[in-house]
Amino acid sequence: MGNCLTLSPSQTRDVSKKSKALPIETIFKLPSPIPSWPQGEGFAKGTIDLGDIEVSQISRFNKVWSTHEGGPDNLGATFFEPSPIPEGFHILGYYSQPNNKPLFGWALAAKDNTNGSALTQPTDYALVWSSESLKIKQDGNGYLWLPTAPDGYKAAGFVVTDSPEKPPLDKVRCVRSDLTEPCEVESWLWGPGQAPSTNADGFDVYSLRPTNRGTQALGVRVGTFVARTGGTSAPIPSTLACLKNVNPNKYSSMPNLTQIDAVFRAYSPLVYLHPDEKYLPSSVNWYFANGALLYKKGEESQPVGIEPNGSNLPQGGANDGSFWLDLPVDKNAKERVKKGDLSSAQVYLHAKPMLGSTFTDLAMWIFYPFNGPARAKVEFLNISLGKIGEHIGDWEHLTLRVSNFTGELWILYFSEHSKGKWVEASELEFGGGGSSDKPVAYASLNGHALYEKPGLVLQGSGGIGIRNDTAKSKIVMDTAKGFAVVAGEYLGSAITEPPWVNYLRKWGPKIDYDTAEEVKKIEKVLPGKLKSAFEKFVNGLPDEIFGEDGPTGPKVKASWSGDEAI
Repeated sequence: MGNCLTLSPSQTRDVSKKSKALPIETIFKLPSPIPSWPQGEGFAKGTIDLGDIEVSQISRFNKVWSTHEGGPDNLGATFFEPSPIPEGFHILGYYSQPNNKPLFGWALAAKDNTNGSALTQPTDYALVWSSESLKIKQDGNGYLWLPTAPDGYKAAGFVVTDSPEKPPLDKVRCVRSDLTEPCEVESWLWGPGQAPSTNADGFDVYSLRPTNRGTQALGVRVGTFVARTGGTSAPIPSTLACLKNVNPNKYSSMPNLTQIDAVFRAYSPLVYLHPDEKYLPSSVNWYFANGALLYKKGEESQPVGIEPNGSNLPQGGANDGSFWLDLPVDKNAKERVKKGDLSSAQVYLHAKPMLGSTFTDLAMWIFYPFNGPARAKVEFLNISLGKIGEHIGDWEHLTLRVSNFTGELWILYFSEHSKGKWVEASELEFGGGGSSDKPVAYASLNGHALYEKPGLVLQGSGGIGIRNDTAKSKIVMDTAKGFAVVAGEYLGSAITEPPWVNYLRKWGPKIDYDTAEEVKKIEKVLPGKLKSAFEKFVNGLPDEIFGEDGPTGPKVKASWSGDEAI
């Protein structure tokens, strides 16, 4: 996406006067150039055909206006005009991002593929907000305009000016309504305060994304923003929308198998496990070959071994409690299998279209035979939680989101227990030596939740919580050395899913233990004033922490066909 920033002479002078450069004044680029991808139909061709319109991802900008206070980290935000625009294409809206991170973003420009009915000029502009009365540091004044779309059309973004004069009508284009999808706010970009306003007269700027997202959803993120008053619950203007992919061949921009292989090799993460980690990942086949057992309800005394690749696992159905997997019965074998086998470990890739096939998600699933016990921090004490947190069979995942315009890595999702978060490429750590584009992830001790930075993440509040400890160590999983594409529905018969993917029951048994008894053991070592606080904290923990039931496999997760949970 190769960002470029152009400043006017006056803006350049303003920047040079500052004692410390803002992060946004650095343009982010991946450590190494984007590779030349293998040939395919429409992946990484620079533009994508959405049907009646064709779109191009513009990541070069001219700065229009910026403020140096408010927003994330109280560093302000900057507003940009996408420029230059390819011949025949038109701006749909301007781009903005906070000043607390390097410049890294894009906005779509569109070309009309019809007789001129898909795109049209606005009939007017409405001034939504100006900074004239704003008493904070800013580069002049900024004015935010919402295009007035003709009947049957929608605006896809705002226009920003540094003067009170209305923008020219030909500055942007509106999009025919049937080529659009509803939008929702994504992330907070800026507001005069240091947090999103809750007041009815408060003003904030947010990025936008399609409301409906998933492998079958057609909504396309434009890369523009919404400016609105009314606090966090204020509605988005009804005349503002995202785009929609109506191309009958909607997967034409998606990578083929050869391209998926090349993309993953370019961006395959390095996963660092904690130096004290005892429970390592393994391949699914290693787990099966080393004595994992399949149990059936009502026939618990007659478990059966699992065939290589899970060929004798029940297929389809639902997670109804009829079947589950477990470790070997033999004590020595059980302890050995619990520890996993890093040398056999693989990541299992699920390739899926996202945001109307303008991006490809490569979800990387990692299997651990065992999830270790949790540890808690209770103010100044660190204590083991006994059996709490233990469960058999543990699935974790990372997701690479790659631009289908260029093949560039845009963002990476880290699964963290039942939740997780997206982290932009500009904020990732990269490793592997030299100019590697391989992002780094850190797996937490025993629980294997994934984070973008080493250290302690406390799952709780008030100095009491579950410890998630991560650190760089010599125990590292280079995902490029062991991966397999196990699913990609849009590829049809090009991929045969292994049987274990369609095993939709539990990968571990229900663990029965007295939670209250476990808590009492822990409370015995706590000073009196901490006992009640700890008990209250434990009572608020989700069931998954207690390992009360075996987890399900990747295909049962909501993210398999939907967007990641955030």
